[in-house]
Amino acid sequence: MPDLAIKKEKKMLTGILRKALCALTVLTPVSAIAAPIQATLYKNPACDCCETYAKYLDKNGFTVKVVPSPNLDALTQEAGVPTSLVGCHLTKIDGYVIEGHIPASIVQKLLTEHPPIKGIAIAGMPAGLPGMPSMAGMSSGPINVYEVGPAMPVIFATIQPGEF
Repeated sequence: MPDLAIKKEKKMLTGILRKALCALTVLTPVSAIAAPIQATLYKNPACDCCETYAKYLDKNGFTVKVVPSPNLDALTQEAGVPTSLVGCHLTKIDGYVIEGHIPASIVQKLLTEHPPIKGIAIAGMPAGLPGMPSMAGMSSGPINVYEVGPAMPVIFATIQPGEF
């Protein structure tokens, strides 16, 4: 008789543990399970917005190594970023180049889809993007993110105002 009681209790505990494990699996965010994505951000030594962008990436699943680089123009050209798409800094992630203040969701899209391109870029330093302050009274329209690699500009994604 005591063996039967022990078996019932063991079965009940096993069921509780399985349910708890399932709940933990469902409720744990993927970012808490996944290892951070390594990124290297090359920036002008005098630029502060690049540091803010690196912190933004850190908060969004990346581990960013910031490298102040006085020869940023040469690095950008070597990476294949056309002059028309040059932004503020160059980030290298998983074999891709990321030029400018691109939202983490679009970087994740690039890494998930893994297209046969060199990377993605936003030209200049548009206000309101990650790492760039919004300017009072400035309205921002959609911002295109372009593929780096094709001879002619190809839109990879479009950022709508307030999207990130």
